[in-house]
Amino acid sequence: MLALVLSGTSVSCRPAGAEEQFRWAVHDMNRPQPAIVVPGQQCGQPPSNAVVLFDGTGLSSWISAKDGSAAKWQVANGYMEVVKKTGDIRTKESFGSCQLHLEWATPAIVAGNSQQRGNSGVFIMDNYEVQVLDSYDNITYADGHAASLYGQYPPLVNASRGPGQWQSCDIIFHRPWFAKNGKVVRKGRITVLHNGVVVQDNVQILGPTKHKVRTKYVPHADRLPIRLQDHGNPVRYRNIWLAELPD
Repeated sequence: MLALVLSGTSVSCRPAGAEEQFRWAVHDMNRPQPAIVVPGQQCGQPPSNAVVLFDGTGLSSWISAKDGSAAKWQVANGYMEVVKKTGDIRTKESFGSCQLHLEWATPAIVAGNSQQRGNSGVFIMDNYEVQVLDSYDNITYADGHAASLYGQYPPLVNASRGPGQWQSCDIIFHRPWFAKNGKVVRKGRITVLHNGVVVQDNVQILGPTKHKVRTKYVPHADRLPIRLQDHGNPVRYRNIWLAELPD
């Protein structure tokens, strides 16, 4: 969107919201320096500004999404594993726009096919699902593959590793904005890298995730939990961290 700017008798256009950008001259030494963040020692490790949600030692940051009781997934050997019928888990803390990193592995022994094979999911703000699935040599509907924005956008490519192998997922999420009357002022947007490959490129989220239903936005809080799905398959997660982004 462009805003008209009047200057004397001339009219110019510049991007709306650019006031902060144009407060400073080009290469102005008075412009505030970027905050220093120390990156992780190895690729995928949390930087110094991250909120660590799971470091392999326990589920202290997680509770049952159903009733708020203690999370009942199994923790062993540095990972957490879905325990069938214990239900989804969610973070105790709530978040808005963020960078979320996590690693996951589907079962090494293949059982089932399509959506019954290594199925789980990551719900940003408890509403918007990035699919977790064993999509290696597994045919299913396109908008349900691993790293799809479930029911909305298939991944640009299938970058899945084989069953039992650890896979990385990096999500850059910008939350939706709502007016006081509930109208959507700005829809959410999401970028996803699956195993280092861009598979969702700043796409506009159409609404909350539902199965076989196209949904419309429902107003919600500016900050909500991250939720991991129990879909009945023993999917494993490790190295989960989040860095908040400015709105």
